[in-house]
Amino acid sequence: MRPMNLKLFKEADSEQLLWLSLVIVAVVVIVGTLGYSFIEGWSLFDSMYMTIITLTTIGYGEIHQLDRAGRIFTIVLIIFGVGTVAFAVRNAAKLMIEGELGAIFGRKKLEQKIKDLKDHYIVCGFGRMGRLISRELARKPVPFVVIEKDASLIQEEDWEKHLFITGDADKDETLVKAGIERAKGLITVVSTDADNLYIVLTARGLSPDLYIVARAGEDGSEKKLRRAGANKVISPYLIGADRMAQAVLRPNVVDFIEFATQSENLDLKMEEVTINKGSALSGLALKQSGIRQDLGIIIVAIKRADGRMDFNPSPVSVIHEGDCLIALGQPDRLRMLEDITKGK
Repeated sequence: MRPMNLKLFKEADSEQLLWLSLVIVAVVVIVGTLGYSFIEGWSLFDSMYMTIITLTTIGYGEIHQLDRAGRIFTIVLIIFGVGTVAFAVRNAAKLMIEGELGAIFGRKKLEQKIKDLKDHYIVCGFGRMGRLISRELARKPVPFVVIEKDASLIQEEDWEKHLFITGDADKDETLVKAGIERAKGLITVVSTDADNLYIVLTARGLSPDLYIVARAGEDGSEKKLRRAGANKVISPYLIGADRMAQAVLRPNVVDFIEFATQSENLDLKMEEVTINKGSALSGLALKQSGIRQDLGIIIVAIKRADGRMDFNPSPVSVIHEGDCLIALGQPDRLRMLEDITKGK
C-alpha cells in the first residue's frame, strides 16, 4: 500500500467525521447500557447486550421482560441510536471504498517519519527550483522534508520519492510539524521575496542556530533577507547572468567548474569535508595527512573554524578541528576522506 498520494493531507475532515461518529456510537451504547440497568435493574452485561441488539436491529427479542418505562426507553434508543450507527457505518464504508482509510494510515506513517528526522533540511517551495534542490538533496543523500502550499504542484511520483507537508511555510505550526527544532538547515525558494522574508523571520524565531538559505528575486531583497536572519542569500538571476558572461570570457574555466561540481560525474568531484572532533587528521599538516599522497585528493582551500578562507594552502598548513576542507578528487576517494574526518 502506497501511503503517499495527492489526497494525503485532504482527508482530515473525513477522518474527524469518522472519529466523531465512533464517539457518538460509543456514547449511545453507554447511555443505553446505563439506561436499561437503571430502569430495569438488569446487570451491565445484559443491559449492554440488549443495547447492542437494539442498535443493530438484529431482532433476537427481549432478553428480559420489559415494563412500560423500558419499552419507551427502547423506542427512544431505536430512533436516535439506529440512525447514529447507520451514519457511522456509512462514513466507515466511504473511507474504505474511496481509499481514504489508506491515506489516513499513510499520513500517520508520514508524520512518524518526519518526527524521526534529525539534522535534516527543510525545503520551502516545490516549484522549479524546489524540485531541483530536492533532487540534489536526495542524490547526496541527506534527510529532508518539503513544505508546499499548493498540492497540485506535487505529482504522484513525487510523493513516493520525498517527504511532504502541505501548508504555509511562514506559519509556526507548519515549521514545527516539519521538525524545525531538530533541523540542520532550511532552504526557502517560494514564489515571492515577501513570502521568503516571512519564512526566514519565522524560522529564525523558532530556531536561532538554524542555517538558512533564501532565494532573492529582486534588487534590494538580499539585504532585507539577511537582516531577517538568512545566513546565505542566492539570486538565481545574478548567478545565471554571471555564468553566461563567464562562459564567453572564460569557457574552459566554466567547463572545468561544471565538470567538477556536477553530482552525477563519476570521474571528478568537488566536495567540502568538515574535520570533526576526534578526527585523526586534526593537528596534522597537509603533507603529514596523506590526503594528496595516499588518496590523490587536491585540497583547493581550507575554511577555518573562525570563518577565514585559506586558498591554495601550503603543505605545512595545519588542519584543525572544525576546519572545512574544500577538496577535489574522485568520488570514492572523497568518501574515504569523509570517513577519516568523522572522528571517534
